[in-house]
Amino acid sequence: QVQLVESGGGLVQPGGSLRLSCAASGSIFSIAAMGWYRQAPGKQRELVARITSGGITNYIDSVKGRFTISSDNAKNTVYLQMNSLKTEDTAVYYCNVDAVIGRYWGKGTLVTVSS
Repeated sequence: QVQLVESGGGLVQPGGSLRLSCAASGSIFSIAAMGWYRQAPGKQRELVARITSGGITNYIDSVKGRFTISSDNAKNTVYLQMNSLKTEDTAVYYCNVDAVIGRYWGKGTLVTVSS
């Protein structure tokens, strides 16, 4: 069965950096894309960044220039490098995988940006 494991969340000061990782395991075939979503308290879950198997990326406007998504297809792993973090980035971040056999979600990792 497919499982996604996220890591790298934590507490960081405004202006700091964090790097999130998500490793997918199990019977995954033909992954089309991997991405990161986030959900802040009282807010809707939103797409933060996405990368296709071919390396095409897209970002929500609020993180452009600050966040970078990357992947290692051989390891079925996706990363999110977050720089110049703001308090508004505080949220639970969820890894997502879109594959031919289905769509899968991680349990989430908490990112807290605070002084």
